[in-house]
Amino acid sequence: MKLKRKNVGAGILMILFTVLFFILTSKFFVVASSQSAEGVDLIEYGKRKWLKSDVLDAKRGTMFDRNGEVIAQDIPSYSVIAILDKNYPNHIKDPEEAAEQLSEVLKTDKGDLEALLSKEGRFQVEIPSGRKVSYRKKEQIEKLNIPGIDFLRESRRYYPNQTFAAHVLGYTGKGEDGVQTGLMGLEKSLDKYLQEKDGKVTFLGDAFSRAIPANKESITPPKHGKEVYLTLDEKVQLYLDEAIQEAAKKYEPEKITGIVADPKTGRILAMSNYPSFNPNQKEIDNYTNFAVSYPFEPGSTMKIFTLAAAIEEGVYNGNEAFQSGSYKLPNIGRPIYDHNRRGWGTITYDEGVQNSSNVAFSKLVREKLGYEKFRNYISKFGLDQKTNIDLPNEKNGSILYNYEIEKVTTAFGQGSTITPIQQIQAATAIANNGKMMQPYVIDKIMDPETKKTVVSNEPKIKGNPISEKTAKQVRDILETVVTDGTGKSYSIDGYSVAGKTGTAQIPGKDGKYISGWGENVFSFIGMAPKDDPKLLVYVAVERPKVEFPEMGSTPTANIFTSVMKSSLQYLNIQPEAKGMKSTEKAKKTYGKELPDYTGQSAEQAKTELEKLGMQVSILGSGDDVTKQEPYEGAYVMKGERVILKTSGDVKMPDIKDWSYMDILRISKLLGLKETITGSGFAVKQSIKPGNPVKEGDFLVVQLEPPKETEPEPEENNSEEESDGTAEEDSEENLEEDVTVTD
Repeated sequence: MKLKRKNVGAGILMILFTVLFFILTSKFFVVASSQSAEGVDLIEYGKRKWLKSDVLDAKRGTMFDRNGEVIAQDIPSYSVIAILDKNYPNHIKDPEEAAEQLSEVLKTDKGDLEALLSKEGRFQVEIPSGRKVSYRKKEQIEKLNIPGIDFLRESRRYYPNQTFAAHVLGYTGKGEDGVQTGLMGLEKSLDKYLQEKDGKVTFLGDAFSRAIPANKESITPPKHGKEVYLTLDEKVQLYLDEAIQEAAKKYEPEKITGIVADPKTGRILAMSNYPSFNPNQKEIDNYTNFAVSYPFEPGSTMKIFTLAAAIEEGVYNGNEAFQSGSYKLPNIGRPIYDHNRRGWGTITYDEGVQNSSNVAFSKLVREKLGYEKFRNYISKFGLDQKTNIDLPNEKNGSILYNYEIEKVTTAFGQGSTITPIQQIQAATAIANNGKMMQPYVIDKIMDPETKKTVVSNEPKIKGNPISEKTAKQVRDILETVVTDGTGKSYSIDGYSVAGKTGTAQIPGKDGKYISGWGENVFSFIGMAPKDDPKLLVYVAVERPKVEFPEMGSTPTANIFTSVMKSSLQYLNIQPEAKGMKSTEKAKKTYGKELPDYTGQSAEQAKTELEKLGMQVSILGSGDDVTKQEPYEGAYVMKGERVILKTSGDVKMPDIKDWSYMDILRISKLLGLKETITGSGFAVKQSIKPGNPVKEGDFLVVQLEPPKETEPEPEENNSEEESDGTAEEDSEENLEEDVTVTD
């Protein structure tokens, strides 16, 4: 009986297990066929559980200058986070101590930081002052060993030259979708080319996101932004930035703008404004690129184009005489005056140009050229239309030409408004033998992976407003403005400069012109060398703080001469005596033509150069010269520094008291990557004297002005004063006759 019960029990269990087996098996087949269980998609669940992914960072497109130097790029950065959750092993344990340590490194308020680190109910917080810090700053924080501090790796836009062409380059910020986006300048206008797109890698991984072996990764490669090559030249731009900053610091003007162009091609080599900003910091007071977006009354620089029109039409006779001082128009109450109301008596038209006589240009346009022809030339020179330069927010000026007084005053730069870039474009016709070139700043845009050119710009002739003969004659006359007229302070030793000064008045809120010493826009447009201009430079300074008798045009002249001379030397443009075509005369007047010392004894070369009054520095442990700066054939003045390099190991010299140009020379000779801050002469250097130095090393040099008191400004003669007084161009004397527009 017992055995029978046991068999029955075993049978029941067997049947039960068999039923359960069939239920489980059928469930397995149902799950396998439907790939779901209790409404959960098992495939998707598995993907979420085991499929891992990482972002492959893409880089925003890099910007380069015309020589391939980086001027805007993405670099790694780190944001500081603090983990507050006490259930997490590594969290902030002492908010007060952590805040004290971090506040010193991040330069932030300790109390605010402590309050942030003491918040309840948060897993982690991002420290505002710790956003996008550099790797060096990250290392400093890591050395503090603060529990609970971690970092998020990101990228940020970096501009290595700080304020370098800030209004041209612009800056970036986070867009609505969190992606880095251009918000100003070329960063904004070229955003569709510069914009990057992150990639992605997916793989099967364990709970710790470690890839499971023998599983293939799925990769969506990142799309990096395009590379943009500009026409800007890093060295020329730094010359312009430096000169403008120095003038701004000393004279505290309202505005400054400067442009350097290659008149043969229309390429813009430099463009700068004041006030400026550092796009790395984005503390911006002025968003306007004055060079392209600020039309104003040009003043006497406009006379260049009136003169060219008169010469082209064959109505200009430079030897013809006229009575200067004032000029009465029919039906106009007050006459037009020269800035020197008494005039210079009876003078020739050439002298009228040299003295910036408003009477001369009024008579030219009214009595000789004619209003209709002159208006046609305004259009031919492109002064009534945008240049269409490839920069955002270009504005057009306004040509006032309805009444006779407006037609006359436009001839000498009053009433009508034009932009600096319009003047640059028009002046290329003077410098380029009649061919007017369209200005541009984007050379090419390339795909960084395929190296294919996406966009390419070439020099474009915008028109031929004048003949080659006329252009040469205008340059000859404009040279006398610098040698004998109102532009004497713009002369440069060794180079012939052709140009024209301008002193425009500024309309006030009441419609009348602002008056007072220095209450003008002082400008100059010049080209050099005069016979074959390689550079065209425009500078305008608005309302500098100058005290009588210092001229309002002084800061403009300082900027122009500094930038033009440094740029010509950098481009290896050999000096030529003004008014002299003979190389022998140039040698006698402007110094010695440097021989080729390569292959010769360095000590013998040093002795020879020192006898000529040169400063000589020898670099290297060898005996014979292998390289030299300046180059063979360059003209050097007594007291200039000549650097000779020999073979063998090179040690860094003590460059204290070296000039900006000397530092550029040694950097070029040794192939160093220099960063120069300040102005004046070297006081600090990053590579210590005596340390070994090799090509590609970074050299940082700090300059400071000399300690001695600056000399008093020399007394100017009446001709020089004439372009710097508040009355220049007689605009203040016409305020009752001219309708002024904004």
